Amino acid sequence: MKTLEPSRARASAEALWSRDILPQLVEYIRIPNRSPAFDPQWVEAGHMERAVALIERWCRARPLRGLTVEVVRLTDEHGNARTPVIFMEVPGDGPDTVLLYGHLDKQPEMVGWREGLGPWTPVVEGDRLYGRGGADDGYAAFASLGALELLQEQGVPHARCVVLIEACEESGSYDLPYYISHLSRRIGEPSLVVCLDSGCATYDTLWLTTSLRGLVAGNLRVEVLTEGVHSGDASGIVPSSFRVLRELLARVDDPGTGEVRLSEAHTEIPGGRVAQARAAAEALGDAVWSKFPWTPGVRPVTEDRAELVLNRTWRPALSVTGVEGLPPLASAGNVLRPFTAVKLSLRIPPRVDPERASEALKRALERDPPYGARVTFEPEKAGPGWDSPPLAPWLERALSHASETYFGAGFGALGEGGTIPFMGMLGEKFPQAQFLITGLLGPGSNAHGPNEFLHLPTGQRLTCCVASVLAAHRGR
Repeated sequence: MKTLEPSRARASAEALWSRDILPQLVEYIRIPNRSPAFDPQWVEAGHMERAVALIERWCRARPLRGLTVEVVRLTDEHGNARTPVIFMEVPGDGPDTVLLYGHLDKQPEMVGWREGLGPWTPVVEGDRLYGRGGADDGYAAFASLGALELLQEQGVPHARCVVLIEACEESGSYDLPYYISHLSRRIGEPSLVVCLDSGCATYDTLWLTTSLRGLVAGNLRVEVLTEGVHSGDASGIVPSSFRVLRELLARVDDPGTGEVRLSEAHTEIPGGRVAQARAAAEALGDAVWSKFPWTPGVRPVTEDRAELVLNRTWRPALSVTGVEGLPPLASAGNVLRPFTAVKLSLRIPPRVDPERASEALKRALERDPPYGARVTFEPEKAGPGWDSPPLAPWLERALSHASETYFGAGFGALGEGGTIPFMGMLGEKFPQAQFLITGLLGPGSNAHGPNEFLHLPTGQRLTCCVASVLAAHRGR
């Protein structure tokens, strides 16, 4: 079976990224195509269509034998547009199918970008391309077809490949099940799924994502008054909505440790994942925590690196990601405010039922409200985590070969703390499939936050690795 010639693949990937992919990513970053959860008027705004059109044009022009590209558009029961999906097929050899996945919608701007950078302002500095959505994960469509180009350029056989790029992932992929059902016959039964929407613990090796946390999110609102009143007149009589909110949140997680108190949000951690966390912690050292932009003097929740890895991958954690009802400091007067509202993000481990966790969260927050305050929790989304099946021997060999060839070191394996709803769907639908979940979100890349960047050399090497694994899949 013919395999990739590494030096030629490296040269082709470098040329492909610098000549064809990077210019497209620059234009893609300029488009403020926020995911529908952050832009309810996304249809009227037209930014999503611009991003779809940009990627569609580039893909249609690729020199891949038999490539077909289609933008699939469905509507809901009320005739409203669902977010579109780009569906591509490349014929291959043999009966097998590979499904490659990514998304093109983006998180909102976020404050804190350093001078000269911005979410919709692409900037190349050295090996980094700054801007929202490049690594998360606008590059996926380009890299997926790029990997196939490397194979066809050298005449290396590959299986039939289906590439699916959605536009709703950052909103929980709520439209995706309808497309999977609609396209099920055309997708077929993939024996390998490649997802490029994950992360890498370092930039010097290929990292395989072995698990993903799920997500329960919603809005908590505490109301005590119909309008604001003088704090000198009311404080001590009217309970502060912020204090009530603090008391409610303490029902969910321990304010001293951050441990989530809802049993419905926990699961028993498999022994193999504990061993994997210890191995990853040993390999990464202080990089487990030092990759984050810490304020001087702040330290992580524990000094045990393995526990930090498990906290991030197999334990629930609560975050407050947004707030309403609090005026800016410059305009905050002596007023006891009528309400406080926050957006909650509860990460849940694999194997936890997201609907059950969401119901438990709502019960804990709304029961017996202090002082009879009006307390409402409105769930927004609940997505499952995912735990990968054991690696088939052929895939383990293929990953080792790809990482050693293009990174110079064996591959790493680690759970991720984020959520990719599509993986849970596919895991249930195709239980016999093998999974290669990886990505470019490495140290400092800061997905969803300010100064997000894509590490260009890793993008090139990852493209080669995907091509190498596709070749091994065909020859297994």
